Amino acid sequence: MNINKIGYGLGFLALAGCSTASEVKETTAPNILFIMSDDHTANAISSYGLRFAEILPTPNIDRLANEGAMLTNCFVTNSISTPSRATIMTGKYGHKTGVYTLWDDIVKEDDNIAKYIQASGYETAIIGKWHLHTQPNGFDYYSVLPGQGKYFNPVFKESGMEWIDNSKEGNTYEGYTTDIITDKTLDWLDGRDNSKPFFLMSHHKAPHGLWEYAPRHEHLFDSVSIPEPFSLMEDKSHRSDGSKEFGRNMLNMSTRMSEPRRGGFWPTGKMDITGMSDEERIRAAYQKYLKDYLRTVAAIDENVGRVLDYLEENDLVENTIVIYTSDQGMFLGEHSYYDKRWMFDEALKMPFLIRKPGEIEPKTKVSDVITNLDFAELLLDYAGLEIPEDMQGRSFRENLKGNSPDDWRQSMYYHYWMHFEGSNVPAHYGIRTKEYKLIFFYGSGLGLNGTNDDWKTPVSWELYDLKNDPYEVNNVYNDPDYAEVVVQMKKELKELKDQYEDFDSDYPDLEKVSEMN
Repeated sequence: MNINKIGYGLGFLALAGCSTASEVKETTAPNILFIMSDDHTANAISSYGLRFAEILPTPNIDRLANEGAMLTNCFVTNSISTPSRATIMTGKYGHKTGVYTLWDDIVKEDDNIAKYIQASGYETAIIGKWHLHTQPNGFDYYSVLPGQGKYFNPVFKESGMEWIDNSKEGNTYEGYTTDIITDKTLDWLDGRDNSKPFFLMSHHKAPHGLWEYAPRHEHLFDSVSIPEPFSLMEDKSHRSDGSKEFGRNMLNMSTRMSEPRRGGFWPTGKMDITGMSDEERIRAAYQKYLKDYLRTVAAIDENVGRVLDYLEENDLVENTIVIYTSDQGMFLGEHSYYDKRWMFDEALKMPFLIRKPGEIEPKTKVSDVITNLDFAELLLDYAGLEIPEDMQGRSFRENLKGNSPDDWRQSMYYHYWMHFEGSNVPAHYGIRTKEYKLIFFYGSGLGLNGTNDDWKTPVSWELYDLKNDPYEVNNVYNDPDYAEVVVQMKKELKELKDQYEDFDSDYPDLEKVSEMN
């Protein structure tokens, strides 16, 4: 789709041609504020009603759930930051954008939602974490962290500067990054062109590791014992050989916490594990990890509140769509894991909360299967724009209004490509319905040229009955009672791979493995 040919649809630009700017400040086009954090699992948002709701309430993020809608089955198509962000910007899987891994660059010249929305007359901006390597395109203004960015005294690469890919040079700001990103967000809102609607992406670094919290939260949870997840001490003997020995686990975390890292110690000093049993180390590491993680979440919630208060104080609530999400989920000790990447639900599920006064009823819960593949289409729909034919998702605007289409998807397709690169997680793909999950671990980096193929792991399948095993601690792939389910799920997996054009035949070695299994 040629963005230069997009129709404005809403007519406000036509008005601008015959009126002064002051006469067209009020437009019918909605403002769109898209707030996204990094690694903020739904388990750590109190409106989702999960295990931290009483220990760390998130009242400001919860305002969106109370005044709008919350998705309860929202999933990421590849649980790692850069590919997920590319999918959000384009409405396409990584095998279409070329962003399979953390190391791949989004192509600056390719179309994305910011370009489409900007071309329709919106003023556009992105502030905070970008993590797509190349210069942001489609934004009238950007101020973004290079790479992962820093929690304290961060550097920002900003509009007007020479952009050098992968350079970490820019302007340094003193303070805590979550606060600074919000300061910059509010400053931009103050200085925007009021004759245009705005599309603003405000992206937090937190709560990504190493979980360096603001000093004001240092003593939060000092006298608290964080509840442990059901599967913290999971016996993984039920797992397939392709997964059971792998992953970033809490025992490994305890070792990392006891050693210097990146020029210093873990945020509040190293942990003494001398004389501890493995179980004691896991439990101690869990407590420290969760407290540090949740402290960074506390700052996010405070700053979401600042932005929502600004909208109220400036009469912007009624005509502004506000979204809060994360680029993927995150393990908080479940399966004794930290990090993400796996297709297990804690990493697969994304929080998604949205407020649109006058259209979305307060306290709406949507259980339909939604993915980050659909975000771009929803945003274009709200902006009144045509959805390009090459996008692979679908707007869920009607779902949010309680009018889910009869032909809405019943399953989602997942593909994680980074076999052991930067982690201890094998490459895999699979399918999730509301009742079952089927995962194929294909044993190496066969599926992607350039992926590190030094580690060969067993090729295997896993099946989970989510209705009877919501914690995914019982792999039933080889259970005869589930033989028909396996057949049906494999059939549906093949159909989804064909639908999204992720063909094993495009990777000859992967095709050989998949045909044998």
